[in-house]
Amino acid sequence: MSGGTSPKQKQKKEPNNFIAEWFGHRVYPVVAQTTASLDDQENQRCPFLSNAKGEHTECVKRVSSKGVCAISSTSNKERQDWLVCPYRALDTSMLDNAAHRLFGFGEGSDVAVLAATVLTHKDTAEEVRQRVAAGLPTIIYFQEKLGGEIGISATDRSPELSFDATMIELVLDEQGNLGLGRYGIFEIQTMDFHGTYSYAVANLNSALHMHKEGFGEAVGKQPWWLAEEVEGPNISNVFKRTFYQMMFKFQLGAHDTSAGCIFAIPRSVWDSWQRHLGKPELVDYEDDTWRLVKPDHEPVENPPAWIYVFDTELSDTETPNPLKLWRVIGTDAATLSHYALDVAPEAALEAGGAIDRLQLSMKGRLGKFLPELKPPRPPRKKATKKAAAKPPETMF
Repeated sequence: MSGGTSPKQKQKKEPNNFIAEWFGHRVYPVVAQTTASLDDQENQRCPFLSNAKGEHTECVKRVSSKGVCAISSTSNKERQDWLVCPYRALDTSMLDNAAHRLFGFGEGSDVAVLAATVLTHKDTAEEVRQRVAAGLPTIIYFQEKLGGEIGISATDRSPELSFDATMIELVLDEQGNLGLGRYGIFEIQTMDFHGTYSYAVANLNSALHMHKEGFGEAVGKQPWWLAEEVEGPNISNVFKRTFYQMMFKFQLGAHDTSAGCIFAIPRSVWDSWQRHLGKPELVDYEDDTWRLVKPDHEPVENPPAWIYVFDTELSDTETPNPLKLWRVIGTDAATLSHYALDVAPEAALEAGGAIDRLQLSMKGRLGKFLPELKPPRPPRKKATKKAAAKPPETMF
């Protein structure tokens, strides 16, 4: 009898894609099981919208993707989180950082950053008026589920565009009345994934129903529940769909009435963008930020556009996991255009690059019908005799 392992006994290869966060809480590669996480999951609550509104707010996604915030994927050759819900990025610390940077408030200054919907509470609205009257920085932001998106209307020479989030500074006008200062644009880049979340979501709901007291342990022992039918990210399509809007909004952010534009993306998305931008080198600036500039250009202190690259701080106890800024990159629309439309195509045209491989691919396809076009096979390497094994050297 053979002592080998049967195919059924062989360990399954780990899937590439898992649901990483469910109703705001970690389920892969570790599983959060706290009173708060279980309460959010049982009540299908979005902790990020609930925190912004100051009231219980259910996840707004449809049933098949209900509660899915992030996917853990190896599409960049390493395991990373990819956000699939824009509300996941409503992280208090990141919004505060964005408000300070866009509107030029000093570090540690008392800045209130509030969702527009909290102004429906009379006490909160009155507190806001008092802050503005006292000269304290006050920023109100609008978002799709937080007062609605704001954008620009179409003209016969320009398109209609809406902003993911719009930050508006409240100030006193010349007559001492409440007025508007500058506005800032805050965009959040999420990722589309192939496949479906419905099977994995159903698995999680079943696990929560059947193993409430031991939910974390049950999911931790059966991670494939989180991967069923979940496929990889649609990287190229998302960049193509996002690039024009990003360039347009960077230009709008450079207008005098604007405080600027921030594009917030997970580190996984930034890594996937490298081949679309020609893998540019960033300039390390003196204030712990970075600059993306054209060659032979000097970095400026206050660029009109910023790219916030963030990561998730993995934890099974601090939940929801906080988002941590990995790179804060100052740039502008012209520079981004240079790398996407000049540098990346130049790299494709280099000898031995993508264009040469395209030619070989076309010859190979046509060679099936016109054999004379079929490219020659590369010569086989001659087998070399293995060097005779030398006896190991001794110490004596």
